[in-house]
Amino acid sequence: MTKKELAARIDHTLLRPDATMRDMSLLCRESVELGFCSVCVPPCYVSFCAEQLSGTSVNVCTVAGFPLGASASVAKAFEAARAVSDGAAEIDMVLGVGFLKSGRADDVRADIAAVVSAAAPATVKVILETCLLTGAEKELACRLCAEAGAAFVKTSTGFGRAGATVEDVRLLKRAGGGLLVKAAGGIRTLSDALAMLGAGADRIGCSASVSIVGELPQ
Repeated sequence: MTKKELAARIDHTLLRPDATMRDMSLLCRESVELGFCSVCVPPCYVSFCAEQLSGTSVNVCTVAGFPLGASASVAKAFEAARAVSDGAAEIDMVLGVGFLKSGRADDVRADIAAVVSAAAPATVKVILETCLLTGAEKELACRLCAEAGAAFVKTSTGFGRAGATVEDVRLLKRAGGGLLVKAAGGIRTLSDALAMLGAGADRIGCSASVSIVGELPQ
Protein backbone atom coordinates (compact mmCIF):
# COMPACT_ATOMS: atom_id res chain seq x y z
CA MET A 1 0.00 0.00 0.00
CA THR A 2 1.33 3.45 -0.92
CA LYS A 3 1.07 6.63 1.14
CA LYS A 4 -1.57 7.93 -1.26
CA GLU A 5 -3.66 4.77 -1.04
CA LEU A 6 -3.56 4.71 2.75
CA ALA A 7 -4.24 8.43 3.15
CA ALA A 8 -7.36 8.11 1.00
CA ARG A 9 -8.80 5.73 3.64
CA ILE A 10 -8.15 8.05 6.62
CA ASP A 11 -10.34 10.63 8.35
CA HIS A 12 -7.72 12.99 9.82
CA THR A 13 -9.25 13.67 13.21
CA LEU A 14 -9.01 16.44 15.79
CA LEU A 15 -11.79 16.40 18.38
CA ARG A 16 -9.88 17.59 21.45
CA PRO A 17 -11.84 20.21 23.43
CA ASP A 18 -8.81 22.53 23.48
CA ALA A 19 -8.21 22.45 19.71
CA THR A 20 -7.73 25.96 18.30
CA MET A 21 -8.32 27.54 14.90
CA ARG A 22 -4.59 27.36 14.30
CA ASP A 23 -4.76 23.61 14.98
CA MET A 24 -7.64 23.33 12.51
CA SER A 25 -5.73 25.23 9.84
CA LEU A 26 -2.82 22.83 10.22
CA LEU A 27 -5.18 19.84 10.09
CA CYS A 28 -6.60 21.10 6.81
CA ARG A 29 -3.19 21.80 5.29
CA GLU A 30 -1.93 18.34 6.22
CA SER A 31 -5.04 16.76 4.75
CA VAL A 32 -4.61 18.52 1.42
CA GLU A 33 -0.87 17.83 1.26
CA LEU A 34 -1.19 14.13 2.11
CA GLY A 35 -4.55 13.42 0.49
CA PHE A 36 -6.62 12.34 3.47
CA CYS A 37 -10.25 11.47 2.81
CA SER A 38 -11.60 14.00 5.29
CA VAL A 39 -10.96 16.10 8.34
CA CYS A 40 -13.10 15.08 11.31
CA VAL A 41 -13.65 18.13 13.50
CA PRO A 42 -16.04 19.51 16.15
CA PRO A 43 -19.25 21.08 14.80
CA CYS A 44 -18.15 24.62 15.69
CA TYR A 45 -15.25 24.34 13.21
CA VAL A 46 -17.18 22.92 10.24
CA SER A 47 -17.71 26.21 8.39
CA PHE A 48 -14.09 27.28 9.01
CA CYS A 49 -12.71 23.98 7.69
CA ALA A 50 -15.11 23.96 4.75
CA GLU A 51 -13.74 27.35 3.74
CA GLN A 52 -10.15 26.19 4.19
CA LEU A 53 -10.79 23.10 2.06
CA SER A 54 -12.88 24.73 -0.65
CA GLY A 55 -11.75 23.57 -4.09
CA THR A 56 -9.94 20.49 -2.74
CA SER A 57 -10.95 16.84 -2.68
CA VAL A 58 -10.88 16.67 1.14
CA ASN A 59 -14.29 16.36 2.81
CA VAL A 60 -15.36 17.86 6.12
CA CYS A 61 -16.67 15.34 8.63
CA THR A 62 -18.13 16.23 12.01
CA VAL A 63 -19.93 14.61 14.94
CA ALA A 64 -23.45 14.62 16.39
CA GLY A 65 -24.53 13.54 19.86
CA PHE A 66 -20.84 13.32 20.69
CA PRO A 67 -19.37 11.68 22.71
CA LEU A 68 -22.12 10.07 24.81
CA GLY A 69 -24.93 9.52 22.33
CA ALA A 70 -27.42 10.49 25.01
CA SER A 71 -28.80 13.65 23.37
CA ALA A 72 -32.44 13.78 22.30
CA SER A 73 -32.98 12.70 18.69
CA VAL A 74 -34.18 16.17 17.75
CA ALA A 75 -30.92 17.63 19.05
CA LYS A 76 -28.79 15.15 17.09
CA ALA A 77 -30.83 15.82 13.97
CA PHE A 78 -30.44 19.58 14.39
CA GLU A 79 -26.68 19.23 14.85
CA ALA A 80 -26.49 17.14 11.68
CA ALA A 81 -28.61 19.49 9.58
CA ARG A 82 -26.71 22.55 10.76
CA ALA A 83 -23.36 20.87 10.07
CA VAL A 84 -24.41 19.99 6.53
CA SER A 85 -25.57 23.57 5.92
CA ASP A 86 -22.15 24.70 7.19
CA GLY A 87 -20.35 22.46 4.69
CA ALA A 88 -20.05 18.99 6.25
CA ALA A 89 -20.22 16.06 3.85
CA GLU A 90 -20.08 13.37 6.53
CA ILE A 91 -21.70 13.04 9.97
CA ASP A 92 -20.42 10.65 12.65
CA MET A 93 -23.32 10.30 15.11
CA VAL A 94 -23.17 8.42 18.39
CA LEU A 95 -25.62 5.58 18.95
CA GLY A 96 -28.01 5.79 21.90
CA VAL A 97 -26.06 3.17 23.83
CA GLY A 98 -28.27 3.26 26.92
CA PHE A 99 -31.42 2.81 24.83
CA LEU A 100 -29.85 -0.11 22.97
CA LYS A 101 -28.88 -1.80 26.22
CA SER A 102 -32.40 -1.17 27.55
CA GLY A 103 -33.93 -3.10 24.68
CA ARG A 104 -35.43 0.00 23.04
CA ALA A 105 -34.54 -1.04 19.50
CA ASP A 106 -37.32 0.97 17.87
CA ASP A 107 -36.10 4.15 19.56
CA VAL A 108 -32.51 3.48 18.50
CA ARG A 109 -33.58 2.90 14.90
CA ALA A 110 -35.69 6.06 14.91
CA ASP A 111 -32.81 8.07 16.39
CA ILE A 112 -30.48 7.01 13.58
CA ALA A 113 -33.13 7.53 10.93
CA ALA A 114 -33.77 11.08 12.18
CA VAL A 115 -30.11 11.96 11.68
CA VAL A 116 -29.93 10.24 8.29
CA SER A 117 -32.96 12.24 7.14
CA ALA A 118 -31.70 15.54 8.56
CA ALA A 119 -28.20 15.06 7.13
CA ALA A 120 -29.21 14.06 3.60
CA PRO A 121 -27.37 13.90 1.25
CA ALA A 122 -24.38 13.66 3.62
CA THR A 123 -22.90 10.29 4.57
CA VAL A 124 -23.88 9.14 8.07
CA LYS A 125 -21.62 6.92 10.16
CA VAL A 126 -22.97 5.54 13.44
CA ILE A 127 -20.52 5.25 16.32
CA LEU A 128 -21.40 2.16 18.37
CA GLU A 129 -18.86 2.55 21.21
CA THR A 130 -18.19 -1.16 20.94
CA CYS A 131 -16.32 -1.39 24.26
CA LEU A 132 -19.69 -0.92 26.00
CA LEU A 133 -21.60 -3.55 24.02
CA THR A 134 -21.91 -7.32 24.03
CA GLY A 135 -21.48 -9.27 20.82
CA ALA A 136 -25.24 -9.64 20.44
CA GLU A 137 -25.72 -5.90 21.02
CA LYS A 138 -23.14 -5.09 18.35
CA GLU A 139 -24.95 -7.32 15.87
CA LEU A 140 -28.31 -5.74 16.75
CA ALA A 141 -26.81 -2.26 16.40
CA CYS A 142 -25.57 -3.12 12.90
CA ARG A 143 -29.02 -4.31 11.88
CA LEU A 144 -30.67 -1.16 13.21
CA CYS A 145 -28.12 1.05 11.44
CA ALA A 146 -28.79 -0.71 8.14
CA GLU A 147 -32.56 -0.46 8.59
CA ALA A 148 -32.28 3.26 9.40
CA GLY A 149 -30.29 4.03 6.25
CA ALA A 150 -26.83 4.72 7.67
CA ALA A 151 -23.83 4.20 5.41
CA PHE A 152 -21.24 3.14 8.01
CA VAL A 153 -20.91 1.66 11.44
CA LYS A 154 -17.96 2.98 13.43
CA THR A 155 -16.28 1.30 16.37
CA SER A 156 -15.56 4.05 18.86
CA THR A 157 -15.58 7.71 19.81
CA GLY A 158 -12.00 7.61 21.05
CA PHE A 159 -13.31 8.97 24.35
CA GLY A 160 -14.49 5.63 25.78
CA ARG A 161 -12.58 3.19 27.92
CA ALA A 162 -11.25 1.33 24.87
CA GLY A 163 -10.98 1.87 21.13
CA ALA A 164 -11.07 -0.19 17.98
CA THR A 165 -10.09 -3.86 17.96
CA VAL A 166 -9.49 -6.21 15.06
CA GLU A 167 -12.11 -8.56 16.48
CA ASP A 168 -14.77 -5.83 16.54
CA VAL A 169 -13.98 -4.73 13.00
CA ARG A 170 -14.41 -8.31 11.81
CA LEU A 171 -17.69 -8.64 13.71
CA LEU A 172 -19.09 -5.37 12.33
CA LYS A 173 -18.06 -6.29 8.79
CA ARG A 174 -19.74 -9.67 9.12
CA ALA A 175 -22.89 -8.38 10.82
CA GLY A 176 -23.24 -5.15 8.88
CA GLY A 177 -25.15 -6.53 5.93
CA GLY A 178 -23.25 -4.39 3.46
CA LEU A 179 -22.60 -1.42 5.73
CA LEU A 180 -19.14 0.09 5.49
CA VAL A 181 -16.98 -0.01 8.62
CA LYS A 182 -14.91 2.77 10.15
CA ALA A 183 -12.33 1.83 12.78
CA ALA A 184 -11.42 4.57 15.24
CA GLY A 185 -9.96 4.89 18.70
CA GLY A 186 -6.40 4.03 19.68
CA ILE A 187 -5.04 3.66 16.13
CA ARG A 188 -1.59 5.18 16.47
CA THR A 189 0.81 3.22 14.25
CA LEU A 190 1.01 1.91 10.70
CA SER A 191 0.68 -1.64 11.99
CA ASP A 192 -2.51 -0.66 13.86
CA ALA A 193 -3.99 0.90 10.70
CA LEU A 194 -3.06 -2.01 8.44
CA ALA A 195 -4.48 -4.50 10.93
CA MET A 196 -7.83 -2.68 10.90
CA LEU A 197 -7.89 -2.51 7.11
CA GLY A 198 -6.94 -6.17 6.91
CA ALA A 199 -9.85 -7.03 9.21
CA GLY A 200 -12.27 -5.31 6.86
CA ALA A 201 -12.30 -1.63 7.80
CA ASP A 202 -13.17 0.66 4.90
CA ARG A 203 -12.10 3.82 6.69
CA ILE A 204 -9.75 4.69 9.55
CA GLY A 205 -10.27 7.57 11.97
CA CYS A 206 -7.17 8.76 13.80
CA SER A 207 -5.28 11.79 15.02
CA ALA A 208 -1.85 10.23 14.41
CA SER A 209 -2.55 10.21 10.67
CA VAL A 210 0.56 12.09 9.58
CA SER A 211 2.97 9.84 11.46
CA ILE A 212 1.10 6.71 10.34
CA VAL A 213 1.31 7.64 6.65
CA GLY A 214 4.90 8.73 7.20
CA GLU A 215 5.88 5.15 8.05
CA LEU A 216 5.20 4.11 4.44
CA PRO A 217 7.50 4.63 1.46
CA GLN A 218 6.16 6.68 -1.44
